[in-house]
Amino acid sequence: MAINAALSKPLTLSPELEAVVGAGPMPRTEVVKQLWVYIKKHDLQNPKNKRNILADDKLKPVFGGKSEVTMFEMTKLVSAHLS
Repeated sequence: MAINAALSKPLTLSPELEAVVGAGPMPRTEVVKQLWVYIKKHDLQNPKNKRNILADDKLKPVFGGKSEVTMFEMTKLVSAHLS
């Protein structure tokens, strides 16, 4: 039960993350959901490997400057933008 409460707690987003998912505060679950909305809307999944996300100019700062990250990396990198 405590884990769900932590996941649904609204967090402060970095300006870089807000540029992608919208203004916070926002729970981590909603951040991830909005990231996927953005990724799909802008067709940023690597066509050769759907588990990899290709960063555009807005996502690059969120992804620590990387141009391509895995889904697992993305989750870790996004955490740095939540407080």
